[in-house]
Amino acid sequence: MATATRTVVFTDLVNYTEKTGNIDREGLRRLLDEHRRLVEPILLKRGGRVVKELGDAFMALFDSATDAAQAGRDIIEKVASANTFQIRVSAATGDVEEIANDAFGDAVNLASRINSATGPGECWFSESTRICMNQSEIPWEPVREVTLKGIHGPVMCYRVVGKHKAWLPNQVRDAFKSSNLLRVRRNEPLGAMPADPVILFENFAPGSVELKRAVDSIPVLDPSRLWLSAYHIGPADRLEWTSNGHGLVIGHPASVDRAFDEVRAETSHKIDRDTIIIDKSDTEVDLVLSGLALPAVPMADVVAGYTYDLLSDRRWVNRSDQAVLRVEVSQPGVKVLAIAAGVSVDGRPLAPGQSLPLANGASLSGPGGSHRFVLLHDAPYIGLFINDSPIPMGVAVGQVTEIGREPQIPGFLLPDRRGQENIRWCPGPRAARAREGGFTLDRALAGRRQSAVEVERGGHYRLRSLHPRCPTFIFSDHRPLERVDTEATLHLGDLVIAGTTLVGLRGPQGED
Repeated sequence: MATATRTVVFTDLVNYTEKTGNIDREGLRRLLDEHRRLVEPILLKRGGRVVKELGDAFMALFDSATDAAQAGRDIIEKVASANTFQIRVSAATGDVEEIANDAFGDAVNLASRINSATGPGECWFSESTRICMNQSEIPWEPVREVTLKGIHGPVMCYRVVGKHKAWLPNQVRDAFKSSNLLRVRRNEPLGAMPADPVILFENFAPGSVELKRAVDSIPVLDPSRLWLSAYHIGPADRLEWTSNGHGLVIGHPASVDRAFDEVRAETSHKIDRDTIIIDKSDTEVDLVLSGLALPAVPMADVVAGYTYDLLSDRRWVNRSDQAVLRVEVSQPGVKVLAIAAGVSVDGRPLAPGQSLPLANGASLSGPGGSHRFVLLHDAPYIGLFINDSPIPMGVAVGQVTEIGREPQIPGFLLPDRRGQENIRWCPGPRAARAREGGFTLDRALAGRRQSAVEVERGGHYRLRSLHPRCPTFIFSDHRPLERVDTEATLHLGDLVIAGTTLVGLRGPQGED
C-alpha cells in the first residue's frame, strides 16, 4: 500500500502500569472507560481516525496537522477539567503506511518517542508538525531539544498551550521573583521602572501600532528584556517580534495571571521560611530545611502513589515546569525521572526522560547540588532525600520555636505545597471524598502547629509534639525512625520529620 502524509497522534495515560498493580479489575475498567469517554470523541470530532487502542493509549491519524494539534489541545484541557487522571499527548507529521489496523513509518516512531518525553498534562509535537500546521490557529511554544531512544540526533519539541495553563520563561519568572518585572498593560498607566527591568507587554495585539508605540516608549536598550504575552500570534508577527531579539510568553491572560500567582505564593513562603528570627550572635542551634520525606503508599485507601519535582534551587514542589527531576513513589518503590540535563545517580548520568529505581544510600546529583537518599523500611515513610538549605534559622537558649504550616512567631514555616496534580488516587469513595475535600499530602500530614523545639542550657534540646493527629518523627544515621508522642530529646545532627519536610538540627553555621 502506498504511503501518505499524515499527522500521527498518540495519547497515553500517565503511570498506567503502576495503576494496574494498585486497583482492582472494576476500578481499572472504570479508569479505561473514563479515558475512552473523554479522549475518543475529541479525536473523532477533529477528524482523526483511531487506528489502534491499547486500553491506556490511542494512536490516531489526521489528514491535517492543524486538526491534530487542535485535538491535542482539546484533550489536555478536557482531562485537566475532569481531574480524574493525567494524560500525555504527542504528534509528528510525515509519511505513513497503513496496513490492516496499524500504521508504520518514521512519523509513527517519532510521535511515540516524543510521547515518552512529554510532561503529564501536556501535548508536545515535532518540527514537522509545526511546519505543516496553521500556526495562527494553534497557541504553541518551543520546549527544548530532547534525546529520544531510537531517534538519531537531538529532536526539537514544541508544546501546544491550552487555555488552562501557562509556562513562564525563566527570565520572566526570575525578574518577577526579584521585583524587576514591569508588566505593561494596554490602556493602563505605566508603573515605576525597576532598577534592572524586564518588561512584559500584556493585552496588546501582536504587530499592532499600539504595541510598537508602547515598545518605543520604554527606555530599555537590551531587546532580550522585552517580552510579549499573547495567546494567538500569527507566524509573521511572531517572526517580526522574535527576530528583534524579543521573547514571548504564550498563554491565555487568565492562565498567565495564575502562573504569576503561583510564583508569588512560592516566593512569599520561601521568604517567610528563611527569615532569621534572632541575632546570630545569640544562636545556640540552627534549624535548617533539610530535604523531603516520602510517605509510604498505599495510604489509607486514598493515595496510591505520588510524585514530587525538584527545582534547581533545591526546593521540592508538587509540580513545576521548571523542574530538573521528578521523584515517583509507588508501592514497588522509589524512582527518579530526569527532566533536565545534568542529573545523575551515583555518578551515572541520566538523559532527560530517563528514569531509574533508587537504592538505599544513592547519591542523587543535579543542578543545585547533591541529595542523599535513605531507604526506610518502617511505615509510615518509605524514604528520605537529605540536603541542607544554605539559609538556617537560629534559635537561642530558652527559646521555643514551633514547626508547622502556621507556627506561632518565632516559628519555622513548613513549605506550602498546594495542589493535587502530583497525587495518584486509590479507587473507591474514600479517595473520591478526599479529592473533593482538597486533600494534599502536606495538609494531611502536617499541622498548623505541629511540634516545638526547645533549647535548654547546657546544650540540651527537646522536641515536643503539639498536634493530636499529625505525628512528628525523629531520624538520624545513629538512631532509627522514632515517633514523638509527647516529647523527646534531640541531638545535633538529628532530623525532625514533619509531614513531608525534613528539618535538621545543626550547630551554628552548620557545625554539628
